[in-house]
Amino acid sequence: MATKAEELDVDGVAVRFTNPDKVYFPKLGSNGTKGKVVEYYRTVGGGSLLTALRDRPTHLQRFPDGVEGEEIYQKRVPEKHPDYLHTCRVTFPSGRTADALMVTHPSAIVWAAQMGTITFHPWQVRCPDTDHPDELRVDLDPQPGTGFAQARAVAVDILKPLLDELGLVGYPKTSGGRGVHVFLRIRTDWDFTAVRRAGIALAREIERRAPELVTTSWWKEERGRRLFIDYNQNARDRTFAAAYSVRATPIATVSTPLTWEELGTADPDDYTIATVPALVAERGDPMAGLDSVAQSIESLLAMADADAERGLGDLPYPPNYPKMPGEPKRVQPSRDTDLKARDRKG
Repeated sequence: MATKAEELDVDGVAVRFTNPDKVYFPKLGSNGTKGKVVEYYRTVGGGSLLTALRDRPTHLQRFPDGVEGEEIYQKRVPEKHPDYLHTCRVTFPSGRTADALMVTHPSAIVWAAQMGTITFHPWQVRCPDTDHPDELRVDLDPQPGTGFAQARAVAVDILKPLLDELGLVGYPKTSGGRGVHVFLRIRTDWDFTAVRRAGIALAREIERRAPELVTTSWWKEERGRRLFIDYNQNARDRTFAAAYSVRATPIATVSTPLTWEELGTADPDDYTIATVPALVAERGDPMAGLDSVAQSIESLLAMADADAERGLGDLPYPPNYPKMPGEPKRVQPSRDTDLKARDRKG
């Protein structure tokens, strides 16, 4: 039975709140209720999470009946919404537009949690300039047969030294699952195409340094037991779970920023809605300095130019994108009739 609605005072804004005892994470029982999720987001929403989301168009991954129920991936704010919410117009690869949530105040975070949001997915841009990313993102995505230990090792032993060589600073976090994410704050001098191209160059260099551990192949049939660096996470309308977002795992893990030293021995299951608030209160936010310097990606674009001279051009976009200039055929190798014909001619 639904409980009577109450109003939460979120930094001076009244936010309607219902059903605090509704179980969102069945494995956690009374420690995995809607109330616990809202409490978590009230705790981190005024500081670390607000910093991660501020002024970014944000999609909402909602589970109104808990993580074992239906998932709703919401890109648009409903026409009827509280006056304290702000929106931001974004353009999708199709050319269609939408008014996405723009987080400017902790009340927007708690409102989203009230609506069943488990995970916040911000764009790599800030409103109103939604065409020029201020973030380059590296996604170390384990494939079958690999896991967090491999992602952690590649991040610490290969990616971090490479960034040091390039004079770039990256900020790592757990994905909340088996992967590792690394964010680089960059200047807004480049559009999505250029930032994606820079991300591909960085991914290819990691692959060259550890070809047995890492792949940039878009096609799953070619990846094998290697980490996939998802370069397309730098394309328009591709989003990551925000730092300090809860994930839809049985134990309510959190995508948690770590220092590089912490990452070297981390276990992602140690970071949950029950443990992260105390961790942040004790040692602060490792991403606190992320906005301190906007970096150039010229060195990465120079690497991309060098790759192009070696015959390494663009890589495939996701299937929902229009065909992009310079993009190779968007056909998996086992179904590429032209490739099979060339092999027969051998």
